[in-house]
Amino acid sequence: MKNKLIALALLAAGSLTVYSCDSAEKGGAKQTTVEEAETHVVNAPEFNADTAYALIERQVAFGPRVPNTQAHYATGEWIIQKLREYGAEVKVQNFQMRAFDGKMLNLRNIVASYNPQAANRVLLAAHWDTRPFADKDEQDQKKPIDGANDGASGVGVLLEIARTIHAAEQKPEIGVDMIFFDGEDYGQPDESEYPVMQDSWCLGSQYWSKNKHVSNYRANYGILLDMVGAENAKFAREGTSMQYAKEIVDKVWKAGNRLGYSDYFKYVNAPAITDDHSYVNAWGNIRMIDIIEYNMSNPDDYFGPYHHRHTDNMDVISRNTLKAVGQTVLHVLYNE
Repeated sequence: MKNKLIALALLAAGSLTVYSCDSAEKGGAKQTTVEEAETHVVNAPEFNADTAYALIERQVAFGPRVPNTQAHYATGEWIIQKLREYGAEVKVQNFQMRAFDGKMLNLRNIVASYNPQAANRVLLAAHWDTRPFADKDEQDQKKPIDGANDGASGVGVLLEIARTIHAAEQKPEIGVDMIFFDGEDYGQPDESEYPVMQDSWCLGSQYWSKNKHVSNYRANYGILLDMVGAENAKFAREGTSMQYAKEIVDKVWKAGNRLGYSDYFKYVNAPAITDDHSYVNAWGNIRMIDIIEYNMSNPDDYFGPYHHRHTDNMDVISRNTLKAVGQTVLHVLYNE
């Protein structure tokens, strides 16, 4: 689950190295430097962080996007409308899944495709729902959160990438798919009165991984964006990503550092987590990495002090962080 580390098994197997904040920040854990061969680089279009910020702001204005609420439904309709406005071929997966608390959730994954006939494809993803309670907060724990960073930031970056590709004279030479997963953040809290439910998180990616939007769908790899908008966010190399798709992590981190975003894309390994990419890798058999904030200065609150709290609002969102992530992903797409 996204608020728990799952690195112990990987550590026991020797497949993951975790650096503490002391060693990472003070030099005890040396950041890896990667020698790059000179290759032709395609200049991607400019990612507009102001537009991405406005797209996040619009989502938050709907209210918490908790499944089975009007705000959730309205946000889904808006995402579909924006993607069609941006020239994508859009498919919607409507489905139901039962949550850990027994509620039957009405969910939908939204899938957008560019250049759908291309055999070589890259899959981008984010989740668009929000946490139905603020279980880490000290106040109003049972009230839903805004989810500006946890949910809306990834969606905002993907929508701005979609808009940029649509408006650009030069398109990527590959096919690009975007999946907006639903039901990611309805996972069971640590302190729960209900019986423990396995796989209570990431319901949309669970469903899609077993029910692809296209029969026999394949992608060369995928990139998941989750919590990619906070001020001064640091993105470490997450363990599940390194286990399944280290070369894709290397590709993306090289791109981010080449573009001047080394303050964000850090060559530091982080523990594995369960997020949407976990099911895409293990069940969907598509290599997918996760660009997700990892707070190296406080491993006890590794997703930031706003995670699953009411402070996850527009005040934490940074245009600079959005620019770093969005420009990096665009660069990767245009250089395939």
